[in-house]
Amino acid sequence: TFALFLPSSHALAPNLPALFWLSGLTCDDTNFSTKASAAFGAAEREGIALVIPDTSPRGDDVANDDNYDLGQGAGFYVNATQEPWAKHYQMYAYVTEELPALVEKEYGIAADVKSVCGHSMGGHGALTLAFRDPKAWASVSAFAPICNPTACPWGTK
Repeated sequence: TFALFLPSSHALAPNLPALFWLSGLTCDDTNFSTKASAAFGAAEREGIALVIPDTSPRGDDVANDDNYDLGQGAGFYVNATQEPWAKHYQMYAYVTEELPALVEKEYGIAADVKSVCGHSMGGHGALTLAFRDPKAWASVSAFAPICNPTACPWGTK
């Protein structure tokens, strides 16, 4: 699941630059859309698409945990390697491969001009994505990122 904002200039000039927004723990693709209305005005003014993926897979058949920091709403933008998470939690591949390919093909988003930013868990994700493949992103920003998740209770799960 994802949300997408296309500025009105998209009809006249496809191949838009895009900003991928990564939300934090417990959020979904509607959180940023609901709380960051000023971002949409700026994106319209500057002619930038906003791509807002969900923070994790969802559904009855998707592994979950009773705690807020593991499972649905807490994908951490990484590819899980252990069961029961590995089947659905491939968030790194989703955000770096699957989703960009989809919005490039279906909505005319530029393949070579995309930036990534996020808050909290999403800030961690933005930094992780950009550090792993700096040539893929024009810029990276992180707001209050989780910078060392292995040195907190989340990292012991």
